[in-house]
Amino acid sequence: MTDFKGKVAFITGGASGAGFGMAQIFSEAGCKVVIADVRQDHLDQAMEYFRSKKADVHPILLDITDRKAYIAAADEVERVYGTPPQILLQSAGVNAFGPAEASTYEDYDWIVGVNLGGIVNGMVTFVPRMIKAGHGGHIVTIASLGGLGPGPTTAPYSCSKAAVINLMETYYVALKPYGISVMAFCPGNMNTNIHEAAKTRPQRLQNSGYYESNETAEAYRKHNALGLDIREVGQHVMKGIEQGIVIYIPNDDREEIMRVATQRMIDYMTPEGMKRQAALEGAPPAEMPPEEIAAIVEANKVGWAKAKSDLDWIDKNKKA
Repeated sequence: MTDFKGKVAFITGGASGAGFGMAQIFSEAGCKVVIADVRQDHLDQAMEYFRSKKADVHPILLDITDRKAYIAAADEVERVYGTPPQILLQSAGVNAFGPAEASTYEDYDWIVGVNLGGIVNGMVTFVPRMIKAGHGGHIVTIASLGGLGPGPTTAPYSCSKAAVINLMETYYVALKPYGISVMAFCPGNMNTNIHEAAKTRPQRLQNSGYYESNETAEAYRKHNALGLDIREVGQHVMKGIEQGIVIYIPNDDREEIMRVATQRMIDYMTPEGMKRQAALEGAPPAEMPPEEIAAIVEANKVGWAKAKSDLDWIDKNKKA
């Protein structure tokens, strides 16, 4: 897809962060944009921006884990624009940090429920409508470099993103006959407000094994601030759509990143490979800039990515 003028784009998490960046870029390219978001305050702020630009943007309050609400949102898109979207951009996501062995049922239910379950809901809701409309289209889901390797302090997040990458590749193969392309966008750090994700965590899923405080949230914010600008995210996503890429990593050394991830899996299959991997343990990821590593070190000093202190099975060095 190279002509975006007049296309309808539905963007989850579209009122802030990466979703808002994509909404700006696709609106400027001539798309009719629907921004769906779980936070009304973010929708209000985003609409102030788009009204000032006289952009054709429609807001919908949506919790992507609510299937009935998702169906109602899809119906609303068709009422407003007369068609299902030709571009589905799935950006909404959450994260929390702590040792994998400290994770609770609720940590998994919340993070995997949003990051994977919400994507499943988007696909099941929109794919049949897009096929029936017969206009082709493109689907992009924000995955992560975290989905390419182990996440000892992001287990629910990393496993959900790994599943998303596989899911997008699966749909890429399945939807070819319908002229619908699919891409997994796999960035590293982005300058978003995902550090505020806990504000949207349902009350019934509040029980967590991870230590969190105002200080850890602020440390996470500072780390995010070093990441990819949200408008750059939108530009990369549009470029990936234009190029028809299935897995898009917005790094110059993207091929090396994937080689390292693939080599790790190969190494896991032999004793010699296990020795190679053991020699690499503790080394920071090659794709992470020094300033990000420094920010993480500082964040860990205030308990970021640590477990709650009362968990008696956790190594003391991993507890706040």
